[in-house]
Amino acid sequence: MANEEREIRHPNRELPENKRTKSVLAFLLLVTAGLVAVITLGGWDKLEGAKPVNIFYVLVYLLFAYYVARWNRGVLPVATALSVVLIIFAAVAAPAWFERDKTGFASPALPEPLLGLLTLLLIPVSLLVMFFAMRGFQQGWNIEAGSRAFLDQQEAEGQAA
Repeated sequence: MANEEREIRHPNRELPENKRTKSVLAFLLLVTAGLVAVITLGGWDKLEGAKPVNIFYVLVYLLFAYYVARWNRGVLPVATALSVVLIIFAAVAAPAWFERDKTGFASPALPEPLLGLLTLLLIPVSLLVMFFAMRGFQQGWNIEAGSRAFLDQQEAEGQAA
């Protein structure tokens, strides 16, 4: 009956709904990072001061996807907050891409309407990130079932069987 042999379980991580939430959120974070990367690379020559911010978002969202895949609940509120800021950036930047589609403007690597569309696409994707991040936060991924009473009960059930 050594304490070192006892395992800590996370029962909420075993629920199918929670597994789906984790998978969808990790996927959405990767999609967001990919969209920001495509917009950044496609408009690299024309982005004025946004390059460091875009690179930050790509790296942080990739890191968050990794942590979400490992059931880390701590990044979920931060991902939600960064998604709010990203929505604001996208709402301000998208019209500017569409306005550049006129004569006299130098063209970026990707067509301006495509960059504008991808920037607008960041808004619903970020809303989905916010929704699933808060859903994951409510699911209690961090709850552990490893108290002494629980483990003693499990042990007693195992001996009775």
